[in-house]
Amino acid sequence: MNKYKLKNGLRVMIETIPTCRSVSFGIWVKTGSRYEDIGNNGISHFIEHMLFKGTNRHSAKDIADRFDGIGGNVNAFTSKEYTCYYAKVLDQHLPIAVDILSDMFFESQMAEAELAKEKNVILEEISMYEDTPDDTVHDLASRAAHHDHPLAYSILGTAERLNPMGPDNLRQYMKERYRIDNTVISLAGNVGEEALELLEQHFGRFDVIGEDRVLEVPTFHSRALFHRKKTEQNHLCLTFPGLSIQAPNLYAMILLNNTIGGGMSSRLFQEIREKRGLAYSVYSYHTSYADSGLFTVYAGTTSKQTKEVYEITMDLLGEIAANGLSEAELSRGKEQLKGNLILSLESTSSRMNRLGKNELMLGRHYTLDQMLERIEQVQLSDLNDIMVSMLEKPCAVALVGSNKKVLSGIGRDFIVSNSTEETAG
Repeated sequence: MNKYKLKNGLRVMIETIPTCRSVSFGIWVKTGSRYEDIGNNGISHFIEHMLFKGTNRHSAKDIADRFDGIGGNVNAFTSKEYTCYYAKVLDQHLPIAVDILSDMFFESQMAEAELAKEKNVILEEISMYEDTPDDTVHDLASRAAHHDHPLAYSILGTAERLNPMGPDNLRQYMKERYRIDNTVISLAGNVGEEALELLEQHFGRFDVIGEDRVLEVPTFHSRALFHRKKTEQNHLCLTFPGLSIQAPNLYAMILLNNTIGGGMSSRLFQEIREKRGLAYSVYSYHTSYADSGLFTVYAGTTSKQTKEVYEITMDLLGEIAANGLSEAELSRGKEQLKGNLILSLESTSSRMNRLGKNELMLGRHYTLDQMLERIEQVQLSDLNDIMVSMLEKPCAVALVGSNKKVLSGIGRDFIVSNSTEETAG
């Protein structure tokens, strides 16, 4: 991999893979719901949608037709801390991808008629999301742990916030966040330094600069939130403090997660699903942010079994904190992690994603050998220390279902998130 800068200072990451015939190209911007406020929540995701709705040179249909016509694909996603616009095409079609994506990036019209239609599309997306309780509960878990911090905000936003937004609001926000210092271009595949001339041609006019504000580090809250919804199952999340993307022992956390609930051989899956048959879906995951992180356990189960699943999970975590993991679990976890890492690098899309995210969020990169070495260096004591630290304070609890009383007796007062019962504090 190689790092370059265009004449205007825009960072470019290129990883050449001469055995491929494809190129993955991404534009990464450090913007997401974390950089919003309560008044404009959802604007980052709204802008992502609007950049596909037409420019002076390309209509929305033109954009779709051009990529379909060359057998490529184009898309985008917004997270809490960054947005990415990307395309994957044959190497010979990279100039087309760069031309169209740069046109979208700089010249989107933000037409009123398209804005109104896309608002409705996003409102339908929000409704679809709210109709899926096993998705909704993860947003609720973030709100329980982050309370009123921007990391608790929904990426999609709400109808109340989106409806008043007009073209000027979106353009002003882009002026604030879509800056040279906040943007990275990454390419991976059959491409080399010769692409810099192409990028200079299309991104050399980028001249928006500014100064970023200092982010507020979130405080972990041990709140319990309940979202009342008529469901066949209860959807439960237990959330604990995790590690930031900068943490030196992040690989230890990843290995710990894999052992607890990261796969079919994990302790949670084996105990709750295979041994007791209490849930079809049960797993854990770790989310890293720039300065913090969350570790979450999810389970979907019937109302009458919810408390039992909760108690088994807490007992299992307590046992790990008290007795640690085994050498066999650590060894198996390392091989699993190394295998997943190596297999992911066979994809130009995965390599482009890794380059862009690492440069944007970390400003540094590790070779494959360095990453494998870091995994090998993890000791059992590292995992045990993280486990003990996670359980130092009560977890945050999120529950989506028809009755919050299923967890009565756990020593928490639930705040009902979708009624007037929800209050600050």
